[in-house]
Amino acid sequence: MTAVPPSHSALRIRKAAVLGAGVMGAQIAAHLTNAGVETVLFDLPARDGPKSGIALKAIANLAKLSPAPLADRNLAAAIIPANYDEHLDLLKDVDLVIEAIAERMDWKLDLYRKIAPHVSATAVLASNTSGLSINGLAEALPQEMRHRFTGVHFFNPPRYMHLVEVIPTRLTDPAVVAGLEAFLTTTVGKGVVIAKDTPNFIGNRIGVFSMLAAMHHTDQFKLGFDTVDALTGPALGRPKSATYRTADVVGLDTMAHVIKTMADTLPDDPWHQYFKAPTWLSGLIEKGALGQKTGGGFYKKVGKDIVVLDVAKQDFRPSEQKPSDEVAAILAIRDPAEKFARLRGSSDPQAQFLWASFRDLFHYTAYHLADIADTARDVDFAIRWGYGWKLGPFETWQAAGWQQIAGWISEDIAAGKAMSSAPLPAWVTDGRSGVHGKDGSWSASAGSDKPRSQHPVYARQLFPDPLLGEKFDQGSTVWENDGVRLWTLGDDGVGILSFKTKMNTVNDAVLDGIQHAIKLAEAKLKAVVIWQTGEPFSAGADLKGALGLLQAGKVDEFEKMVANFQATSMAIKYSLVPVVSAVRGMAFGGGCEFQMHSARTVAALESYIGLVEAGVGLLPAGGGLHELAVRAAKANPGDPFEELKKVFETIAMAKVSASAFEAKNMGLLRDSDVIVFNSYELLYVARQVARSLAESGYRPPLPGRNVPVAGDVGTATFKASLANLQAGYFASPHDIDIATRIADCLCGGVIERGSLVDEEWLLALERKHFVALAQTEKTQARIAHTMATGKPLRN
Repeated sequence: MTAVPPSHSALRIRKAAVLGAGVMGAQIAAHLTNAGVETVLFDLPARDGPKSGIALKAIANLAKLSPAPLADRNLAAAIIPANYDEHLDLLKDVDLVIEAIAERMDWKLDLYRKIAPHVSATAVLASNTSGLSINGLAEALPQEMRHRFTGVHFFNPPRYMHLVEVIPTRLTDPAVVAGLEAFLTTTVGKGVVIAKDTPNFIGNRIGVFSMLAAMHHTDQFKLGFDTVDALTGPALGRPKSATYRTADVVGLDTMAHVIKTMADTLPDDPWHQYFKAPTWLSGLIEKGALGQKTGGGFYKKVGKDIVVLDVAKQDFRPSEQKPSDEVAAILAIRDPAEKFARLRGSSDPQAQFLWASFRDLFHYTAYHLADIADTARDVDFAIRWGYGWKLGPFETWQAAGWQQIAGWISEDIAAGKAMSSAPLPAWVTDGRSGVHGKDGSWSASAGSDKPRSQHPVYARQLFPDPLLGEKFDQGSTVWENDGVRLWTLGDDGVGILSFKTKMNTVNDAVLDGIQHAIKLAEAKLKAVVIWQTGEPFSAGADLKGALGLLQAGKVDEFEKMVANFQATSMAIKYSLVPVVSAVRGMAFGGGCEFQMHSARTVAALESYIGLVEAGVGLLPAGGGLHELAVRAAKANPGDPFEELKKVFETIAMAKVSASAFEAKNMGLLRDSDVIVFNSYELLYVARQVARSLAESGYRPPLPGRNVPVAGDVGTATFKASLANLQAGYFASPHDIDIATRIADCLCGGVIERGSLVDEEWLLALERKHFVALAQTEKTQARIAHTMATGKPLRN
């Protein structure tokens, strides 16, 4: 993998140790390993079998977890299993130690005393506690180690949740905090929020309170758990798991433990009376129904049906997740100010539930801002990145009209309707229009607005995750049409090409636009980066336009569109200036083909790449199969079939990579392509790569005129392997037809093995088969079904 230089103040971490091989510890070790950090995973010595058996079992278990903690399952072998009896001397070579054992202060303190003599004098120590006092934990360490100790709190699952809270103690060296922030941001790919050392820090303090408020109001307004989930999920810009399904996933015992921690550690909180598990939650735990891990909690699966607990009946009933008609109509209102006014004014119990839950969340968050976080920005990012909300609590409040909402909260406090009678802080009602503005975000503890962090690592984020109303320099347009915009940022001579279509799909305007932009770049610029302003990179060809041509019987026009697609891929491949694709999220079909033909791809770790055309009854015809045939011939001129074996099944079964690493294993990314862990750094790195290619005297490859192919023998061999699939009913006759045509394209058609062909021959094969398939009834049915449902049709 091509290395990307980290920010100059990042900690240099060659090797790490994770103490505790539980759910979190093992997954943190997995993600550090994804990031290329050699990691030792410690746990207690096993009573029988190998002494490091607990760590070994945890590493083996990583392969079973979904979503996958490892970006490439082969990386499991790189994690070093260890136990505290035999391997403490391994700690002397470690640069970062992360403790992730159970949330017991006494156990953690014992462990720190045990490891302290073995840790090197420069190593950074961190606890992944989700809420215990970091200053309290530091007291178990010798004086000379305390300045290198801090809290580092990952969220579950650590590979996918963007948030990491860093919680310094009174003694933590600021250089350690800054170095760790840079390492976590660039190398590990995280969004870092610096939190104060208060119970549950920021994310869980606010996130768990939001769940407690929802639970309290579930009782108050007598709503079903499934109704609350219908109200508090995607309808509010939050994850599908909403409130009670989230509790089931987290584990009801874990949930109760976190609530108890709040009760024990926050005796003076004005909301303290609500820091207790509702009776129905305690009842489920007593019965051993702890959520997903025990097969049921608030919900359980009965056959194919999901049933939900009905507290009144003390029994389960079928789950009907939908809001009332009135509330569904209110939630569809675009203007947040009107939406909140209607929720507060409605007599529908579901609307009253939503207003009450928001009111108490806003009240709590504003009341505690000064003591838990430096700024309102930190609170909003913690909730967005740690809980998956589209907007944080302060952004939601500000969008709905700050003073109007503040007035309503004050009225409800005065009327005794709010969960607490604590007054709103004076700053809330000082005439402000919100907490985020052009001077930064409000710091209640400092009494002023504070701009974003000036840490040098953030210079790598040209377009950071924006807060409500935040705008960044959109650069200067060089040229645009309806499909694409070619623009520059500064004067480095690197053009940026962004699509304008929905899901960045590819239509005629995009195809013509890319070709024209490349001609302009050859005349005026040093290089081009294809980068989209938001995910995905591209969902592939615009099927609607294609199906329209076919249904109208315009086969000639359809064939012209396919030829134009191929011409675009060739324009990318043979451009005189390097074209670099910056991929994050989905790169399907034509999107995958464009990056395959680029001089280089820079892909975010979370890139889901695939030639998925077989799923809609087609085959890749934007040059994808031709490019794989050319690469196979280059890698093994004597026997290209050996190389093609690695990719045939991937394409015939329309497989999609679950990470950029997997895309390399599947042959859809090259070894020379660069993988970036933080997707907000993608454009920065892609421009650096494009610039370095340009500066090194880039030339496009020479056209392939003598490409050795696997021929009809290769196609016949692939066809024989398909017979097994058909016999096992895994594939329909139409699937077999598609796969056979894919094999024919990859192997160069009905010619002798070892024949030499040129690229145009391979492209013509793609076009022929693509147009033939597109005219079949079954393929047209597949396309129409996918457009209507978003799911593939098996016919």
